[in-house]
Amino acid sequence: MDATFFLDPACPWTWRTSRWLVAVADARGLHIEWRAFSLAILNSGRVPPEHAEAMTASSRALRLVEALRAEGRHDDAARFYAEIGARSHDAGNPLSAAIVDAAVEAAGLGAAAPALDDDRWDEAVRESHALAYASAGPDIGAPVLMVPGADRGVHGPILTEVPGTDDALTIWDSLLPLIRMSAFHEVKRARH
Repeated sequence: MDATFFLDPACPWTWRTSRWLVAVADARGLHIEWRAFSLAILNSGRVPPEHAEAMTASSRALRLVEALRAEGRHDDAARFYAEIGARSHDAGNPLSAAIVDAAVEAAGLGAAAPALDDDRWDEAVRESHALAYASAGPDIGAPVLMVPGADRGVHGPILTEVPGTDDALTIWDSLLPLIRMSAFHEVKRARH
């Protein structure tokens, strides 16, 4: 893999960053491994009631992401996540069980759907989350990006909009050497 992208399907920031990374992958022929990062785990015991349904739906979706990853089905995981994002973030709908189920169907993953409700995948989700958190944390959220040749991953990049291809490649070309530099720690500015 050329990049490992840890995602939580409920996070709109993660969605925009994923679209950036997909544009980069398409332009550069990169292969992306899709992995689970759970905001429900990160915020255990502190999830506001208004986000509970989205966190439950996200937890179900992450089981399938990890089940597909275990079989090396990265393109299927990408398609599943793209269908979730189109129905949720692009359409302005909070993530729900119905959106997750519709995304499974639209992605042609009906045979893999039992993983959504199989709590045996929860351990794989916890392990993936722990890997991402250990790589880029503490004090991070989703997404986390890891690349070969780097000692640690990074949280982000956090993008307020999906850039065009030229800007997407500029971000990638600027970020990649920083990720691989062990002395690099953080670049940050406040969101508007």
